[in-house]
Amino acid sequence: MTLNKKIQNSITGKVTDDSGMPLAGVNIIEKGTTNGTTSDFDGNYTINITDDTKLVFSYVGFATQEVSTAGKNTINVQLSEGMQLDEFIVVGSRTAPRSNADTPLPVDVIGAKDLSSTGQATFDKALQYKIPSFNTVQTPVNDATSLLDPYEIRNMGPSRTLILINGKRKNLSALLYTQTSPGRGETGADISAIPTDAIKRVEILRDGASAQYGSDAIAGVMNIILKDSPNDGSATVRTGITSEGDGEMFGVAVNNGSSIADDKGFVNYTADFSKVNQANRPGTVNAAGEAADFGADIADVQSFLSRRPDAGNINGSPETAAAKFSLNFGYDLSDNTSLYANAAYVYKAVNSFANYRTPYWRTVDDFPYLADFFPGNNPNTAGGYDGYVPTFEGLLSDYNGTIGFKSTINEWNIDASFTTGGNTQTYKVNQTHNRNVVYSPSTWVDSNGNGSVDDGELTEGSQLYRENSQQSFDPGGTRFSHNVGNIDISRILSDKISIGVGAEFRTETFEVIEGELASYDGGGADSFAGASPQNAGKFNRYNIGGYLSLDYDVSDAFLLSGTIRTENYSDFGNAFVYKFSSRYKVSDAFTLRGSISSGFRAPTLHQIYTQKAQYSFVPGQGIQVGGLINNVSTQAKLLGIPQLDAETSTNFTIGFGGKIDNKFSYTLDYYNIAVKDRIVLGSEIGPSGDAANPLDILLTNNNLSDVSFFSNAIDTKTSGIDVVLAYKGIEIGAGSLDLNLSGNYTIQNERDGAVKDVPLVANSGQSVVNETQEALFFTSRPKTKWILGANYDINKFGISLNNTYFGKTTFQQQGLDSNLFTEFTPKIVTDLGINYSATNKLTLALNINNLLNVLPEWSFKSKNAVGDAILADAAQTQNQSNLITFNQRYSQMTYDGYHFSQLGAMFNLSLNYKF
Repeated sequence: MTLNKKIQNSITGKVTDDSGMPLAGVNIIEKGTTNGTTSDFDGNYTINITDDTKLVFSYVGFATQEVSTAGKNTINVQLSEGMQLDEFIVVGSRTAPRSNADTPLPVDVIGAKDLSSTGQATFDKALQYKIPSFNTVQTPVNDATSLLDPYEIRNMGPSRTLILINGKRKNLSALLYTQTSPGRGETGADISAIPTDAIKRVEILRDGASAQYGSDAIAGVMNIILKDSPNDGSATVRTGITSEGDGEMFGVAVNNGSSIADDKGFVNYTADFSKVNQANRPGTVNAAGEAADFGADIADVQSFLSRRPDAGNINGSPETAAAKFSLNFGYDLSDNTSLYANAAYVYKAVNSFANYRTPYWRTVDDFPYLADFFPGNNPNTAGGYDGYVPTFEGLLSDYNGTIGFKSTINEWNIDASFTTGGNTQTYKVNQTHNRNVVYSPSTWVDSNGNGSVDDGELTEGSQLYRENSQQSFDPGGTRFSHNVGNIDISRILSDKISIGVGAEFRTETFEVIEGELASYDGGGADSFAGASPQNAGKFNRYNIGGYLSLDYDVSDAFLLSGTIRTENYSDFGNAFVYKFSSRYKVSDAFTLRGSISSGFRAPTLHQIYTQKAQYSFVPGQGIQVGGLINNVSTQAKLLGIPQLDAETSTNFTIGFGGKIDNKFSYTLDYYNIAVKDRIVLGSEIGPSGDAANPLDILLTNNNLSDVSFFSNAIDTKTSGIDVVLAYKGIEIGAGSLDLNLSGNYTIQNERDGAVKDVPLVANSGQSVVNETQEALFFTSRPKTKWILGANYDINKFGISLNNTYFGKTTFQQQGLDSNLFTEFTPKIVTDLGINYSATNKLTLALNINNLLNVLPEWSFKSKNAVGDAILADAAQTQNQSNLITFNQRYSQMTYDGYHFSQLGAMFNLSLNYKF
């Protein structure tokens, strides 16, 4: 009997890049099997295979190649860098994917290697140092904002950039930014929660795309493509610390994949665990400003500050722990039908702090029991009371998942999917108390703390405090979820015409989670009031939309593309939008492109229904309690506040770009965005001075210092230029150098026309958009931002040097004299990265972010002669500085946040091991 035996064949070869440099760690797999190997330091490999098969060569950031082994013993392969990214641009087209060179729209493509090279701990911060038109803001006063920082594209706020995961809409966060910082009044998706190790690439469409994708795409679209390799896996251990010796970070991430059912499918998964310790950058508090603000004796203030020069304040970067999970799946059901799915879950815990309650702010004379609640280290006060600092502890969970199938039937491509997602944020407030009236006479004490009293002893105007107030509070939180159904159908009708049609049905639910009674009663927990029953609830809506898209290749060089969309919302009606774009390719060296579109953004449920009491810093008055009322409330009707409508926009983009000698590439794009009826969270409106005015009655009855609300208050104009230049493969010695320069310059970002104030506010001499709000919307982002990067690879080493220029910003802080403004000094932040391939599997990376320890810096500028006189007087200048920094607590960034970290230099070390 003769046995059939497969003949073994040994294949050897070398893998290089376009410049001939060897590539170490390239995966070489015998197609259809699990038999494989990787290239060594010199790019060499050896593999034993069966006859008549193919080898698959794959490496992150390079085009995958399949090579037949028939009759060969040696196979040398040259992989093309970047082609893998160029060939699969999904975002921006609803007909068929196009390459970077063929798209009529400006698209940035950032690969996994580019993200990891930044050394940044989170995805949003990595983008900050890769995309000039992308900004994310560091906030010195955290509260709920500590759970995720605001971000945006082209100065348009986080709610005007749509986030997609593998082309499907990601859920919004439950958080509404309400502090006086950039992003105020907005909400966006939690992109910081996405594990960087799970990302294959990111496609950022810098153009309005409401016609293709619906609401939220006024400024652009970010499409996050997850890793889908069944073979490439690795584990990463990372650690870091700031130059001040705090903010210690430690993290572990694992990404791996596996084939399913004889290579018919794949699964790729990621798990990421991290912990970042607190970093504190307080200022030295000014005693005279404190005494004036709190009406305190200067000697008492100086005595306290001698013990705590920073007034016990903690601001900088909060303590954070996070667990992140991601899964990507695909399976071929047949030759023309495939099943796909992805899912992610994130759990994040953040511990931050409110402003320290000093003993002359919350005094023992006013609250006798504080000495027992919060004993300190001051021997000169009863019980050693020395104030207290309330904590703010946030818990965030975020999930998203998609399941769908793709099929080709009679040359029609069908993609049907269901997506679900949600975000929940709940809070705890500790080491504080409820300093207001109580509910049970048995626990009441009189204002001198002389013991319990009964109802018969109460007199009109008595101030009674709870003797046994709890110190830990559950103030509730917020929750958002959505369910989305999509069907997209496309077909290439001929070599010139492609068509796409689709529909989307979406339901959204926003919930304000009620806090416990003590957290909101009578003003609530000192520092962060909980959600009361009348402000809590669950709110929902649905919408359905459909689009039609047509691409016409007039010639190989000339493309015309158009899309129309109609959308109907259950709560505010219809929207109809369009987009037309074109590209004319003179040659590979020069392509002209442009687009014009209309857009819309529906008000989020957060903006429509959020209503709460809010603690905030009022210059010269310390922390006050203001009220945010929603547009469907009785209070809104009393004040004549209309309900919210959708924003509408008109976008215009024109640009050009090209490639020269396949090494030098360039793009330049001009954009112009006009937004009508822009939704803003207005400034805090105080009393008019007329006790009979409904505004004054509302404030008095609710014990509020002011009130704010959302409205379609302004029209805006934004325009600018984006530039991207890259030169790759410069041979220097034994190594290869890549250079890139990219920048964003804002030409115009301003209000168009008058503010649309409600009569009650206008008649009181106030406006929902004051100078502070104008600055938040228009000048609190860098007017220009540039990134100059260099990457040099030589043998086992890779060296990267990035310089990010943050241009000038100006601000008109609340409380600042109207004859002055502040200007944040332009700065260059330098990042250095060094990679060392110890073996073909193990890589060590050292990143020093902010190498030169550059810190934010601001100064006063005068508008006129009156401002000059203020700045010439040291005492007046000091007073103005105290007003906008809470007496120097936030001296480095003021109270309103900045664009790069105030933590200074950060050192990060990581080890990556490939499976």
